[in-house]
Amino acid sequence: MAAASTTKTSWRLQEFVAHSSNVSCVALGKTSGRLLATGGEDCKVNIWAVSKPNCIMSLTGHNNPVECLHFSSSEEQVVAGSQSGSLRIWDLEAAKILRTLMGHKANITSLGFHPYGEFLASGSMDTNIKFWDVRRKGCVYRYKGHTQAVRCLAFSPDGKWLASASDDSTIKLWDLTVGKMITEFTAHTAAVNIVQFHPTEYLLASGSSDRTIKLWDLEKFKLIGSPEGEATAVRCVLFSPDGGCLYSGATESLRVYGWEPDRCFDVVPVAWGKVADMAVCNQQLIGVSCQQTNVSSYVVDLTRVKKTGGSEIQGVIRDDQPLTEPSPKGSMLWRNYERPMTTCSSQRVKQSSEAHRRSPEGERRSPSSEDEKDERESTAEIRNAEDYKEIFQPKNAISRTPPKMCEPFPAPLEDGLSGGFVLQSAPNNRSSALGDEEALSQIKKGHDTMCVMLSSRHKNLETVRAGWGSGDVKNSLDTAVSMNDLSIVVDILNIVNLKPSLWKLDLCTSILPQIEELLQSKYESYVQTGCTSLKLILKRFLPLISDTLTAPPSVGVDITREERHQKCKTCYKQLKNLSNVVKNKADQVGRHGSAFKELQLLMAPLDY
Repeated sequence: MAAASTTKTSWRLQEFVAHSSNVSCVALGKTSGRLLATGGEDCKVNIWAVSKPNCIMSLTGHNNPVECLHFSSSEEQVVAGSQSGSLRIWDLEAAKILRTLMGHKANITSLGFHPYGEFLASGSMDTNIKFWDVRRKGCVYRYKGHTQAVRCLAFSPDGKWLASASDDSTIKLWDLTVGKMITEFTAHTAAVNIVQFHPTEYLLASGSSDRTIKLWDLEKFKLIGSPEGEATAVRCVLFSPDGGCLYSGATESLRVYGWEPDRCFDVVPVAWGKVADMAVCNQQLIGVSCQQTNVSSYVVDLTRVKKTGGSEIQGVIRDDQPLTEPSPKGSMLWRNYERPMTTCSSQRVKQSSEAHRRSPEGERRSPSSEDEKDERESTAEIRNAEDYKEIFQPKNAISRTPPKMCEPFPAPLEDGLSGGFVLQSAPNNRSSALGDEEALSQIKKGHDTMCVMLSSRHKNLETVRAGWGSGDVKNSLDTAVSMNDLSIVVDILNIVNLKPSLWKLDLCTSILPQIEELLQSKYESYVQTGCTSLKLILKRFLPLISDTLTAPPSVGVDITREERHQKCKTCYKQLKNLSNVVKNKADQVGRHGSAFKELQLLMAPLDY
């Protein structure tokens, strides 16, 4: 009997918990297709190797949720934009913060590294586009014109043009050499989510929430194609490496398009939900999506996908119309891009009289003490030393990884082709043994990661213990809070909760904000510790807080009373915030539901 063969065209590669709170953005390294960055509401950026279960590196420094991510073409740097409008760039090989850039007044919604030189573009909810000189920490230009959030930015392969897509349904094309808008495309009828330049020809593709893809001639600045057939918003578009076709990612599907004439070569069902990013590597398309705290990656085998010729799929052309092959490279129809002789520079990008106003941040400046403090507080914590060395610190610096030619991800067997075949052939026993070895290898990797985490936790606890030995519980708790690690806070609270006499009003002001995080944690032990601590605070201090705040003002100056009054006022505000969290969770069933109901009763006096 013949052995089972792999026949799947698309499959889920992995699903994992990426952050302690909701994941807000994901980005793939386009060069290798093997590197993944995730940003979360926990204000962190985590770096992963696609298909591997352990986080390589965790990047901290943002004080607000991370909204947008982008890798440089070399994948040696990653930039993250936050909800507050700040940008942080990390050097992944050196495992350190490289730059902090400020200037936007609202959420960062799009990012792009210039293909040559140390430049970066960012788009925001404030409708502005900023072009940054990373070396000088300065904004070279500010481009204005969109009326809503800028959702995508893309540089042309020669680095001379920048395309921007917006919620205002328009695409704008900017000439970086003179600092002004070249043209505007307005054919979409809803938010434009994505734009991408053809790798060699003067062609631009765009995808929109109006469920269409449009292709634009960049010689004549006109629409040349608008293939239809998408059932949902188009979230990703990606030209094939040879430029012969266009891949379109939408909810639960991948489509393959050609142009002139418009036609759909193939439709591949992919269970990736709302796909957030795509990359092509080694005849495979990798797609990633996120939901709540989870991130999923999917693979489409492009050797099994139709990319040229043949019959049309969705009826986007007439039956009597011949299917022509895409124009050959170097034909007169398109001009090929050529790399400029010099890299883009602030001297080369000159402001014309028609250009938009130069941003005040464009002047050269020295790093301020605030910037230096910001960058000192930004860290790159290596979570998986083995993968970090393999990817970012190769032995041969000339041949750096991720490798350009890497092994494709193996496809699973089609459902229904199973098991009985394995018993027929002795060599499959070897496959089983290899599978066991691979499983053990993964377990060992997890063990190393856990050892690194526990070692870091032990080091932090030793720091807290040094202060605890002097008898200053408040200082020890403040030190634990400043480490931005809830596990350390939980360890300290579990000790303090056993000795109620250690609780003072000073401790309440420091710990109540932390309790709010604990009550909303996904870890049961954290929730339990938070409930216990809040219960102790309510029983010991709520009567004192109420009496102090309702007491008539004293005659004369009483500094001690004033300090106590201020602390009680702070605690009261924090408890009011917590009461909303408790109220929302009081309807839960089980042990925690009972604890929250008890807390709700204890907090009832706050409503009067």
